[in-house]
Amino acid sequence: MSGGVDSSVAALLLKRYGYDVVGVYMKNWSEVLSNEIMTDACSWEEEYALVQENAKTIGIPCRSVNFEHAYREHVIERFINGYRTGVTPNPDVECNRVIKFGTFIEWATKNGADLIATGHHVRKRSNGTASLLRGLDTEKDQSYFLYTLTQDALQRCLFPIGEFTKSEVRNIASEAQLPSASRKDSQGICFVGQVRLARFLEQFIEKRKGSITNMQGKVIGEHEGAWRYTIGQRHGLRVGGADGPFYVSHVDVEKNVVRVTNDERDLLASVVRLERVTWVAGVQEAQRCRTAKPRYRSADSPVAVQQEQGDWIARFTEPQRALSPGQSVVFYDGEELIGGGIIERVLDEKNAV
Repeated sequence: MSGGVDSSVAALLLKRYGYDVVGVYMKNWSEVLSNEIMTDACSWEEEYALVQENAKTIGIPCRSVNFEHAYREHVIERFINGYRTGVTPNPDVECNRVIKFGTFIEWATKNGADLIATGHHVRKRSNGTASLLRGLDTEKDQSYFLYTLTQDALQRCLFPIGEFTKSEVRNIASEAQLPSASRKDSQGICFVGQVRLARFLEQFIEKRKGSITNMQGKVIGEHEGAWRYTIGQRHGLRVGGADGPFYVSHVDVEKNVVRVTNDERDLLASVVRLERVTWVAGVQEAQRCRTAKPRYRSADSPVAVQQEQGDWIARFTEPQRALSPGQSVVFYDGEELIGGGIIERVLDEKNAV
């Protein structure tokens, strides 16, 4: 339980269904960040106090568990190193893979739990093999972040709110007078909160002045570190004028060069090579991949996924905007999540430095 409305209603529903429920708060990040970095600060003490209030209202015990070391090592450090090496990592995917559905499941099992439950907006279907489906509320569906779940983990999971819309979840919370009923949804880095990303990363990666060039290689501006930029970015470039607006088309952290374009067609690509590909069923199901999402808020797009000389290649039918190394491409067959992988390289880019 995070203190938010989704996990609180998940616990409430399980209690009503007759389960023996214990609320658990994961203390994964306690470092105090300055107001200069945070845009929506809430300390872990405040979070846990709200968990305790919700648990008391529901009528269940609660406790906290500390996974800070594992979270920093496997999520935050990987996140920072991703930017340091010029990729666009997704900390929520890693947090789910390593912490929520890895370290936490192991801890819960050792402490006598038969199952774990979360407040994710997804659904589970079991028929021998467990399948993961999109949440009923398509605007809140979180399946994109759960493609790394193994069969073993999925078999031990419950997702009580996946059959409800967000408004229904809030109504349930209000009727039960849960303290979190009107609390707004969390945003930002998983367990850290909503942060000013560049300011956060500056604590770990040094500034280094470099050139901003146009597509012809002409220097048109200066930056304080190529790691600060991602493909498709428009704001924060401080270049433009009569030829603008400009968008980041390529980032080279080794040369410390950022290339920009004023033609969004330069941001389009269709073919990517993937690494760390995983399959929810536990076996390779590339033939079932009908559509894919290259980022959480993107629309589904028809895709073909296959192995070529040992590499996993995803080919989109329609060109996609701003495909970037480090992003997750997640595969679907209708409502069912099939698997996914991380972009290692865009193969048909036009703009390598």
